Amino acid sequence: MIILDSDIVIDFLRRYPPAIEWLRSLGETEIALPGFVVMELVQGCANKNELQVLERFIADFEVIWPDVEACDEALAAFARRHLSHRLGLLDALIGQTAISLDLPLYTFNRKHYAAIADLVTIQPYER
Repeated sequence: MIILDSDIVIDFLRRYPPAIEWLRSLGETEIALPGFVVMELVQGCANKNELQVLERFIADFEVIWPDVEACDEALAAFARRHLSHRLGLLDALIGQTAISLDLPLYTFNRKHYAAIADLVTIQPYER
């Protein structure tokens, strides 16, 4: 299973060729989206048409949520790193979701997640 951040999904939705090629190269690999990523994507929709396109796109992906322990860890990371490293609330939750599953997070927002100890991030294609 691989976990995607919102920037990767946005590239797919914008039909960015390297993103499309990478997605096709995954074959039968299971793809998961943290529920908080889905919420960010919904928030970015400007109208019902964009929301429908998003809903159709993500229908094939598993939406995952952190358990209570992961939420507690996200809170601790957020409290420790928000002021010093500008760690965002959703970034803490998304990052901790990946850590709790012992999986890397596929993202180009490495700077956003740098403050989260033990989180592995991967940039899946060239931009």
